[in-house]
Amino acid sequence: MDYSHSDTELIRQPIGYWSWAAYKAVVTRTRAALAELGTTQPQWWVLAQVARADTPKTRAEVSGLLRNYLDAGPEAMESEIDATIGAGWIVQAGDTPDGRLTLTPEGRTFFERAAAVQGDLWTERHAGISDEEYLTTMKVLQRFIHNTGGRAWHH
Repeated sequence: MDYSHSDTELIRQPIGYWSWAAYKAVVTRTRAALAELGTTQPQWWVLAQVARADTPKTRAEVSGLLRNYLDAGPEAMESEIDATIGAGWIVQAGDTPDGRLTLTPEGRTFFERAAAVQGDLWTERHAGISDEEYLTTMKVLQRFIHNTGGRAWHH
């Protein structure tokens, strides 16, 4: 790969710009791939939380966990949960926020397709990047967040 600048010049490049550019590239690619399947990234988050739960989670638990992802917000996550229910991928027990969410058989099939796409995207993004480089990158980004008084958390 050809880099944009020499090592000496890269050291002086702004992290804000490059972290934004990486975010934009990764999220745009992810959302486009999921759109080809007929879903959104937030719907994928809902499906993944429901599919991977050891015990069924309530709507409130799923919404509460995901509402801070990429600043989605609680209203957006409630809408995305409704969309996954409307698509027939998950069902909610009862009509209250404490009703547990579970995958339907169609939802399990769709989740597996989407998970395979996510796996392909992971491989694509990590091409030519060792686990050690990735780990260093993640730690450096978390240090930038810490050093600037920011907050970030991902399950």
